[in-house]
Amino acid sequence: MKKILVLHTGGTIAMSADEDGAVAPTDQNPMAGFEKLFDNQLMIESETFANLPSPHITPAVMLDLKNRIQQAEEDGIDGVVVTHGTDTLEETAYFLDLTLPNNIPVVVTGAMRSSNEIGADGLHNLISAVWTAASDDAHDKGVLVVMNDEIHTARYVTKTHTTNVATFRTPTFGPIGLVSKHNANFFQELIRSEICDIKTLVEPVYLLKAYAGMDGTLFNAIDQPNTKGLVIEALGAGNLPPATLPAVQSLLNHNIPIVLVSRCFNGIAEDVYDYQGGGVKLKQMGITFCQGLNGPKARLKLQVGLSAGKTGAALKEFVSNATS
Repeated sequence: MKKILVLHTGGTIAMSADEDGAVAPTDQNPMAGFEKLFDNQLMIESETFANLPSPHITPAVMLDLKNRIQQAEEDGIDGVVVTHGTDTLEETAYFLDLTLPNNIPVVVTGAMRSSNEIGADGLHNLISAVWTAASDDAHDKGVLVVMNDEIHTARYVTKTHTTNVATFRTPTFGPIGLVSKHNANFFQELIRSEICDIKTLVEPVYLLKAYAGMDGTLFNAIDQPNTKGLVIEALGAGNLPPATLPAVQSLLNHNIPIVLVSRCFNGIAEDVYDYQGGGVKLKQMGITFCQGLNGPKARLKLQVGLSAGKTGAALKEFVSNATS
């Protein structure tokens, strides 16, 4: 009988709504006791790792969670499920995907509706995640996100709606599988990535989003001796307003790595346009283009790469590689 560890970190799945509809953490996790649903089928261990709304989750918490999962594997656990708030769920899932050896299935799930709301989705998502973590086919798939009966890769999934239970989507590629009753059914497979088994975190790494009329003010504000890196969500295929360029060049002159992604929902960043602020010029300046990731995930990837001691060409390769 397989042993599955469920690590609860908080979020809506662990919250309840009051009489006015305000949702807040509770002393008693409403998912407590769900283990009996798997009697004589799986051995379920539950642990309250944290009780944090997802905006309270930091990379330091993610690193602690990664270490706890590795310890669980050493203790003989066959799979791990992490319950998490949805606001930063994709970031925690991707951090784990970047830093965990791909030995046992790790599945992240959550809820869009608190446990006492009509149509609460937390218990169903948790059950689906457990069955996915217990599936032999979930091995070698990277960290997975299971929500609303769909199985997504941590690398590409993102939250697309503020309240809809079908909020988690994978733009361009779609989910890699579906959960039906007790079965996880996979239809696609992700190209695996380089894993960085980091022990500490390099900080700070910043994220800025480009907009029409942007100048160098925000770039100048983070041009500090302790700044370790910057990710820019650029316009279109990968372009910036020309007024930003002197400040961007200053950051590069101070050996601060800059990674560029597109702020667009679909597609990839690439050096297409050859004008002031266009992608061709930005790449010539020394900016690294990251394909396929959104800004928050690219920031984590840059942070993980720096934390692993990567510099120069090795860091550029790690961050830019579309299959990492």
